[in-house]
Amino acid sequence: MSVTSRYREAWEGFWREAPEEKGAVFWDAEPALTVGLHLALFEPHLTDSGLAMVDLGCGNGTQTRFLAERFPHVVGADLSAAAVEHARHADPAGQASYRVVDAVEKGETETLHAELGDANVYMRGVLHQAEPDDRQPMVDGVAALLGERGRAFLVELSEAAKPLLLGLAQSPSGPPPKLAPIFRHGIAPGEVADDAVPEYLRAAGLTVLAGGELPLVTTEFAPDGTRIELPSRWLVAGRTN
Repeated sequence: MSVTSRYREAWEGFWREAPEEKGAVFWDAEPALTVGLHLALFEPHLTDSGLAMVDLGCGNGTQTRFLAERFPHVVGADLSAAAVEHARHADPAGQASYRVVDAVEKGETETLHAELGDANVYMRGVLHQAEPDDRQPMVDGVAALLGERGRAFLVELSEAAKPLLLGLAQSPSGPPPKLAPIFRHGIAPGEVADDAVPEYLRAAGLTVLAGGELPLVTTEFAPDGTRIELPSRWLVAGRTN
């Protein structure tokens, strides 16, 4: 069994069990607190807002549907068929299109690029959950989708998030209810060094155009009632030659 197969099965199990209710998944925060903030950082760097927008690792499509209200052609793509079914079910009007895509497999991203042409890519909190050996191929897949004109917006947990997550997981009362399924299915976030993501992008032939820090907002709350937010870093990248 390949690394990607184990990863796929973990996500299938997670999404088969995931409730349909809005905000039931740990990272499924409302778009105003997530992609809405990110677009303000992303849009100034787009060379063409008319290109297709791919929400890579779309999960149940909450952020995808927000993007579909602002861009003419939006595709939600995810490794998990169960996630894609969640997304389609939550989008009866068909604001966006959805499909199963393994971004680690070069042929799949190249096929999608051949269909869409150059595309812009939004990817939030996906890379750090991938197996280490899959991370560079995944960023290579992002580069394939961008082509020459596309731009990518990546958000990933920073190194400072890991001790916070471990602290939540090891709480005497157990992990928060929405975090527990992630660990149970074996998809606990891995550690990606802060300086590794720019290197993955450069190795894929992309130039980092902008970057900064923002908290990654979750749908879970601490015992004192405050929303759990995890340190994260964002980057915009694309080809410049």
